Amino acid sequence: MRETLGKEPPDMTGSVPALARSADRLEVLDTSVLCLVRAAVPQLAPEHHTSMDQVWAEAVQANPDLFDGPAVVCTATEHDGDCLVLSWAPVTYRYFALRRVSGAPRVSSMFVTVAQSTDVGGVFVGRMSASTATPGRWQLPGGNVEPPVDGSLLDDGELRRQACRELAEEVGVHAAPEDLRLWAVTRGENGNIGVHYEAPPLPERVVREQFQALVQAETVNGHTPELDRITVVDGSAAELEGPHADYLEALLHRRVGGPDDAGRTDE
Repeated sequence: MRETLGKEPPDMTGSVPALARSADRLEVLDTSVLCLVRAAVPQLAPEHHTSMDQVWAEAVQANPDLFDGPAVVCTATEHDGDCLVLSWAPVTYRYFALRRVSGAPRVSSMFVTVAQSTDVGGVFVGRMSASTATPGRWQLPGGNVEPPVDGSLLDDGELRRQACRELAEEVGVHAAPEDLRLWAVTRGENGNIGVHYEAPPLPERVVREQFQALVQAETVNGHTPELDRITVVDGSAAELEGPHADYLEALLHRRVGGPDDAGRTDE
């Protein structure tokens, strides 16, 4: 099952400590309307292209599960009135190998998440399993944005559909795209853009039952679930044992109306 790259770019940072490569301060990009514009794939110098292919080949040799599937990079962000414009370009996952090529252009991914809240106020977060690119990391259900396969537009509606698919694949909860609410947009490590939605609340018992049913079905089919555990957080990511996604603390604070440690920008 080639699922290692199905949710996010591969970890191609080598042995560089996480704190040393996370110099970007998380920003919350205020907006209530998203506009997505397709852009050209950034051109690479011949030497960067050669180095990218070499790094990718070495990564695949070390981990044969890596798959050079379709992905999206964010090439620019700007505000146009009330609309946050996200420029994107279609690539494949090998493009993220540029993060290990000296002097290469910055590569910023685009991903979606869904905050599945409970009917008493908490939010479900999941811990990535050992088969994923970031084992042990706590995050909201979600994954990297993929370009539409049928040539249709990549817009807010498509982002919502992909977010609902991730929620179903990772937690077993099925939500309708039109029922999602745009919660926040963040820019974090490597300039990665996160589009975060919120699903209608459900009883905690229902979500846990659906997650257990999903885990059992995946196990019976010989697959490793993408999340090995889910839990409800109500207030701070400090409640979690282990690493968490860079956006998680800021969004949880935002949800409860507490102090927001992230930077804010309206571009």
